[in-house]
This record gives sequence, structure tokens and C-alpha cells, in this order.
Amino acid sequence: RGIIQRAGVKNHNGRIYEQAILEREIKKYIDGPVREKRALGELDHPESSIINLKNVSHLITDFWWDGDNVLGKIEILPTPSGNIVKELIKSGVTVGVSSRGMGSLEDRGGVMEVQDDFELLCWDFVSTPSNPGSFMHMIKEGKENITYDYNNVNNIIREILCSKGNCPIF
Repeated sequence: RGIIQRAGVKNHNGRIYEQAILEREIKKYIDGPVREKRALGELDHPESSIINLKNVSHLITDFWWDGDNVLGKIEILPTPSGNIVKELIKSGVTVGVSSRGMGSLEDRGGVMEVQDDFELLCWDFVSTPSNPGSFMHMIKEGKENITYDYNNVNNIIREILCSKGNCPIF
């Protein structure tokens, strides 16, 4: 979980996303891909506007606003790309998040303002996000699975049942 987008702040790409545009696009994203469990993203930013399933690393499960910041909850998937992200994080690497979208820009004196035709596609994991502070902080949720070793019990039962030479267990 962490900041995934900032409204009204010039990012490292020189772009500003107005809050009204982000609110509209995030609402559409929540009502569509998030609700339908298809809010997928990739490891690194491909040039394509298509999310390539063979490169998917995560699923976005929740969004909320905190002032000008959009925060999100991301589930890392057990895919090849997701496993790379997990191992990077286990190794202490801080992973960034960056939006992928399409739309026009207007130069406002050295700042590129994202225009009303902007369409949000997804968020991808990246090494260097364009939005300041857009890094994920890992949290563990859910119950911990405890596994028990039943081999010893099975061996004892097998020894008892098979001790007379006629073993009913294969």
C-alpha cells in the first residue's frame, strides 16, 4: 500500500494531473477494472496501451484519496513478473508505482498539463516513478498458514497395520 498518484503536483516527467481529471478516471477505474478484479499492472512500463497478461505482476484491489494523494492497495500475483517483484522486495529493494495512460498534454510555461481527454489504463511497478513518493510499502494481511508434518503419524500407522506382514496400505 502507498501513494500511487498525486494531483496538482509537477512530477519528474514535468506533468501535472489536475484532481478533477484523476477523480473522474479513478472513479471509472474503481467502477470497472477494480470491481471486476481485472485492475492488472505490469512490471516496468511497456510502450503499449494494452496490458499484456504474460507480463502481469499485480492486481490493484483498492483506492482512496488523502488530500491530493491517491493511495492504493496492490496484491502481488504469483506470476513470473510478480515473483520478480516479491524477490526484489524481499531483498530490500524499494519498488515504485507509475500510472500508464493516454491523452494529450498542453505546455503551460514548461509544465505539461494533462488534458481532459486523458484515459487511465493502469499502474505499473517501476524502478523510478515519475510521481514524487510513489513507492509501495509492503504489509502482510490475512491469516498465516500453518502446515503440520503428518509423515511421522502416517509412518506409525503404517508400521502398526503392516507389522503382521499383510499390509492394507499401499
